[in-house]
Amino acid sequence: MCGRYAASRRPEDLVGIFEVEKWEPEETLAPDWNVAPTKEVHAVLERPLKDAGDSSPVRQLRTLKWGLAPSWAKTPEGAARMINARAETVHEKPAFRRPFLTRRCILPADGYYEWVTGAGERELEVEGKKKRPRKQPYFVTPADGSVFAMAGLYEFWRDRTLPDDHPQAWRVTCSVITTEAETGPLGVAPAEGPRSLADIHPRMPLMLTPDRWDPWLDPSRTDPDELRSLLEPPPGGLMRAYAVPTAVSNVRNNGPELLEELAGPEEATLF
Repeated sequence: MCGRYAASRRPEDLVGIFEVEKWEPEETLAPDWNVAPTKEVHAVLERPLKDAGDSSPVRQLRTLKWGLAPSWAKTPEGAARMINARAETVHEKPAFRRPFLTRRCILPADGYYEWVTGAGERELEVEGKKKRPRKQPYFVTPADGSVFAMAGLYEFWRDRTLPDDHPQAWRVTCSVITTEAETGPLGVAPAEGPRSLADIHPRMPLMLTPDRWDPWLDPSRTDPDELRSLLEPPPGGLMRAYAVPTAVSNVRNNGPELLEELAGPEEATLF
């Protein structure tokens, strides 16, 4: 799954990396090292500009809210439960199948966090001696330092309690597509701890390699089978993972210190 990630790159850099044609500086978000569900996030997408005479899609950097609210939902309250969409079923689930065909996006990140319960802690939990085992957070990021381009979907939700000209009459929300975690060795593994992404968690955000950015963002591509072929996991060995401070577990904590690389898990019993 993807329940927390880091996104500290400047919008100006994202504009260059993804060849963005339209970006509103007033929508700029501050660097965020602890992005949690329901927060606003940067997304790259292609669609015609509002109130423009030309209907051709334009690549834009937009600000969306993480947690997809289906267009048909009576309220957006359930959006926090739709932060992830499974790659295996995204084409058939009622909340995701329509945006999968025409409203796809890329959610740029530095990488994502995942929590691991160590062997010793798991044994205590099984024996019933500890109800809330301590978990060690790991940060997973491209080994070469490049942007982590997560495949995503976005959707529009209309608040019928507000008039058409109200600035909050429409909400634009998004979801991260996830896939099975790699079982092969990490590109760079920690000295102590997990040796593969599957050792950390059975799911992971689907990272799109640069060769898939254009076809994924192109709204004119609507063939389900063709689109599903873009959801194949990337080649193995591209990622690294390392232990980070447990402070990241508290969503109120935010700052570059959360990405500090630890020599090993903070508790010796974790592995």
